[in-house]
Amino acid sequence: QVQLVESGGGLVKPGGSLRLSCAASGFTFSSYVMSWYRQAPGKERELVATISTGGRSTNYANSVKGRFTISRDNAKNTLYLQMNGLRPEDTAVYYCKASTSWGQGTQVTVSS
Repeated sequence: QVQLVESGGGLVKPGGSLRLSCAASGFTFSSYVMSWYRQAPGKERELVATISTGGRSTNYANSVKGRFTISRDNAKNTLYLQMNGLRPEDTAVYYCKASTSWGQGTQVTVSS
């Protein structure tokens, strides 16, 4: 059974940083492209970043490019999202995704 469990969200001031984690189990993590998505209140879920199976290839939404870094540790079956220079518009529930499976999400709130 595929399980994706996000953690690391919270309340942070503008300009601050957070690191999200997604612990994966129930499938061969290293064989899957992994992604982070986010959904702000009243908005559609949007793709934030994607990483290849080996971690060498990444892609980012224009809105987070240069501020966020996606990475993975295949030995630990864990996906990460380092978020720096956070802005109020980054406030959302952040989800990790593997194929058609989603985690439950972790709330990120950026506010002074």
